[in-house]
Amino acid sequence: MNLHTLKPASGATHNSKRVGRGQGSGKGGTSTRGHKGAKSRSGYSKKIGFEGGQMPLQRRVPKFGFTNINRVEYRGVNLDTIQALIDSKKISDTLDKDALVKNGLVSKNDKVKILGRGELKSAVIISVDKYTKSAKEAIEKAGGKAIEL
Repeated sequence: MNLHTLKPASGATHNSKRVGRGQGSGKGGTSTRGHKGAKSRSGYSKKIGFEGGQMPLQRRVPKFGFTNINRVEYRGVNLDTIQALIDSKKISDTLDKDALVKNGLVSKNDKVKILGRGELKSAVIISVDKYTKSAKEAIEKAGGKAIEL
């Protein structure tokens, strides 16, 4: 291999003419950018969402409603799901957030709320963030304890 035999790999280059290198190149003058206008200038970049002066979609779409920035989201877990865990012997007498995370029902950053769907047959001590009224009653009726964190 010598310096005079070096050439790019096949398919690596595809431009036969270099743009903006004077009249002799055949691509001089406006350098394929057309005449005048923002796109012909150096440093041009269009803003995200720009639609040529038409009102952009982001501004055309109506905006209404209200989003409370202080809203607290809870991940709900029903009593029948807890009973299924007890039946499959995944939990025994206590249930906390770590056990729910381990069984894939919630993620570690979720706040957990126990919901009242289903029936609880076993006495179990549950300690999570919140309970519905019906869930708390059902847990205590089954002989368990509902501890709020």
